[in-house]
Order: sequence, then C-alpha cells, then structure tokens
Amino acid sequence: MPGFLDFDFILGRVIPYLDRGLLMSLKLIIPATLIGGFIGIVLGVLRVFGSTAIRKSADAFVAVIRGVPLTVQLMILYFGLPSIPWVKIYLAPYTAALLGFIICTASYQSEYVRGALLSIQQGQIKAAQALGMSRWQTILFVIVPQAVRRALPGCGNEIIYLVKYSSLAYLVTCIELTGEAKVLVSRTFRPTEVYFAAACYYLIIVTAATWLLGKLEKKLEIPGAVRQK
Repeated sequence: MPGFLDFDFILGRVIPYLDRGLLMSLKLIIPATLIGGFIGIVLGVLRVFGSTAIRKSADAFVAVIRGVPLTVQLMILYFGLPSIPWVKIYLAPYTAALLGFIICTASYQSEYVRGALLSIQQGQIKAAQALGMSRWQTILFVIVPQAVRRALPGCGNEIIYLVKYSSLAYLVTCIELTGEAKVLVSRTFRPTEVYFAAACYYLIIVTAATWLLGKLEKKLEIPGAVRQK
C-alpha cells in the first residue's frame, strides 16, 4: 500500500495534470481581476455620483449579484441562457466562467469603492470646483484616485476570494486546477495526494497575490501618510 503521501506519484502523475489546470486558472483569474476591478470602480462611481435612475439601477444590479450564489450564476450563464426561447445564448465553458467571475467580483469591488468614495471629505469637491474643475473632472482626477487607495485593501481581499472561487469553474465544464484534480482522482482513486497537491497550488497563488497586493499598496501610498494599524 502507498504511504500517506507518495511523492513519486505526485511528481510523476499529479504535477503535470495540475500544471495544466493552473494555466487555465490563471487565464480565468487574471482577466477577471483586471476587467472586474475596472468595472467595479465604474459601478462604484455610478452608485455614488450617478443620477437617481442610474444609482438605483446600479444598486439593484449589485444587490442581485451579491444575493445570488456564484454557483447559481454560473449555472444560469452556461445551462440557463440556452434554454430561454427568446435568448438562446450559448456560451463556451471558459466564456461562461470568466463572465460569471467578472460580474461577481465587479459587484463586490464596487461596494468597497462606494464606501471609499463616501469617505472622501465633500470639501475637496467644493475646493476643486472653486478652482474651475467640472464635476466629473473633480470626480475622476481628485476623488477616484484617493478612493482607489482607500479601497485597495478591501479589493485585495476580494481578489483573494476570486482565486479561491475560481475553483467553481469546473461546474460549467471549464477544467481548471480543481477540475483537473477531480479528473485525476476519478482515474487514480488517490484523493489524498491529488487534493494535497492542489491545496499547495492554491496556497502558493494566494501567497503570491497577497505579496503583490502588499507591494501595490506601498506603491500607491501617499508620502508622509500614516498607515492605520
């Protein structure tokens, strides 16, 4: 009988499978982070500074996305849209997974951005307008840069969550890291080594993301500002 962990099996059989899954996971995580982050900023700005109709629409959209589990959202995108008679949209597994992750992370990130925007003193808006800046120039060049700095720790946490819930992509047959692990377990019936190795992969990704986010926070830090402990 093999021991608790057969490292020959892990190196020779598990790693090649998980490396392939890792590549797909990164293809999901990186675009979802960048596109979802941008949309989250836009949504956050609209929820604070948009017209009444835009604010209510954006709030309703975010409330729906945050209120429905990501698993259900992915199922609707991949299995539900093709069955709606007047829609019949067929998405590839990768497209459905990526779209679901973008929509989900953008909604959560918009909440962090909204909170950061509301924390900016209103006197800055009046001062910028007194200098001749328009309302949207003030928002884009004075308010948003400060809000992004303040929202970054929360948005960083959401990116870490995104890394972990990217494992749900296999539900719509997009075979990423967890999907490859499940396939290999079904073929070898050796879940201990496979899932232990997969857990190590996720730990490494999260650690690297945490380190990069920490570097970014320091890069965007205002010189002379006191960091809150």
